[in-house]
Amino acid sequence: MSRLERLSERYRTHHGARGDAFVFGGEERAALFRGYVGGPGRRVLDLGCRYGALTRIYAEGNDVVGVDVDRDALAQAATLGIETLWADVSEALPFPDGDFDVVVAGELLEHVADPAAVVAEARRLLRAGGTFVGSVPNAFRLKNRLRFAAGLPPENDPTHLHMFRPEHVRRLLSRFADVRLHLIAGRFTGLSRPLFANDIVFAARRT
Repeated sequence: MSRLERLSERYRTHHGARGDAFVFGGEERAALFRGYVGGPGRRVLDLGCRYGALTRIYAEGNDVVGVDVDRDALAQAATLGIETLWADVSEALPFPDGDFDVVVAGELLEHVADPAAVVAEARRLLRAGGTFVGSVPNAFRLKNRLRFAAGLPPENDPTHLHMFRPEHVRRLLSRFADVRLHLIAGRFTGLSRPLFANDIVFAARRT
């Protein structure tokens, strides 16, 4: 079994446990992604698109290519009428430089061994002035800190390889311009977004 096939099997099990309608951050994240992707007429690369639960929000009117390691999930994403590519986003993708107006990486960077390499590949694939939009869990939120203080792993997702706070995201996007971060999704975000937001949505422009 190849490495890609092993990853496909691992994430098939992981995605199946969450269901094909799962969108972390809900409508708040979806609205931000919809706004940053824009359209119609955008050529969009959706990295880690899974079943297309989020892709469907910006697929209409845009030329979308969805990439994922989970071959079964990718087959469902294809029913949206998008082009799909079964591939590991940790490796170079078969597209020319500057081929896309937008690259999306929703809840992806925490899953890859080298997030900086994935960000660099996204930058390569964006045209000048193109938008890189994505999100990661706010791993240093109070809930996770309390778990750690209680002697538990701060997160219970075995596929997460990295933990991010806003400063980490800004560092990853240091070669982009107009970096924007949104701490979203949480019942008590009005008290403190760094402590209670569940997700960090980011957007940046390729110079």
